Amino acid sequence: MKLVDIETVEPGQMLGKTIFSSNGTVLLSTGVQLTVYMISTLKRIGVTTIYIDDPMFRDITKEELLSEDTKRAVIHQMSEMFETLRSGKTFSSKAIGQTVDDLLDDVLKNQNILIHLSDIRTADNAMFLHAMNVCMMSSLLGLNMGLNMIQLKELAIGALLHDIGKLGAPEVQEGRMHHAWRGFDLLKNKREYSLLIAHVAFQHHESVDGSGAPRGLTGDDIHLYAKIAAVANTYDNLIYPINDDSPMMPHEACEVLNALSGTQLDHEVLVHFMRIVSIYPNGISVKLSNRQTGVVVGQHRGLPGRPIVRVIDKEGDEAVGYNEIDLAQHPTLFIETVLS
Repeated sequence: MKLVDIETVEPGQMLGKTIFSSNGTVLLSTGVQLTVYMISTLKRIGVTTIYIDDPMFRDITKEELLSEDTKRAVIHQMSEMFETLRSGKTFSSKAIGQTVDDLLDDVLKNQNILIHLSDIRTADNAMFLHAMNVCMMSSLLGLNMGLNMIQLKELAIGALLHDIGKLGAPEVQEGRMHHAWRGFDLLKNKREYSLLIAHVAFQHHESVDGSGAPRGLTGDDIHLYAKIAAVANTYDNLIYPINDDSPMMPHEACEVLNALSGTQLDHEVLVHFMRIVSIYPNGISVKLSNRQTGVVVGQHRGLPGRPIVRVIDKEGDEAVGYNEIDLAQHPTLFIETVLS
């Protein structure tokens, strides 16, 4: 499996990773042979990169924190909840709680896997995948920072619902109409929820230096849950921008996060995040400092910047074999450029 720009995909190539619709059903399954119509449709709905099946990289293990069943359930639940709210009804806290329980089970089971955001976004599923990713990353971050299960569930629910205030209202950057404030007003009245859950929605745009919104809180006045959700939210928005900005590769997004340490984002939370995120995910093409090019095929937890890279040996245009370079064993060799 290899990550490629949608503009380079040719009819006949096989899809390497399932694409979900906005209600959690499968739009295109792993292994489907792509046609001209499918490729055109993917472009039309806003897809910019996809994973394709490549025989030379078919054995690459694509480790995922969440199973496809859990992803489908989360997207479906979020879709249902938003439809319920749009109709003026109250959403089911029990259903959201069960969805978060399933997500936390996956995170606990796969806690040694590095964060890699790889699900393909379309204009329709973007909001739900964003909520799922912020919830997933926040949960793993909280786990690594020593939160107990009660705290993890509060954090996970708050992270999943952090943008609930955006529903049905124009984007406003300040005051009581800011979506963070609207989200707090909505969640604080849920008797089944701890008030801390509402504060994740309320404070996830606050900055530790006081430059955030909607209240300009500083440092310790911002709850740890909100500081965690802020890092996850910012990272996801850099990888998958919601405006016209160009999407960043993970190594670029990590550089931006580090530049925001101590101003917009909490330094301690960022230190933990950098230990659990895959800076060079499996499947991306890279150029090494020795001028060789290859594809990342393996990771080292604790050394996210030193992955294993597979370099293909060719005779003319034909691949005749490969050589794997473990950058953890070659300290003088480094990734010079990400090619995809």
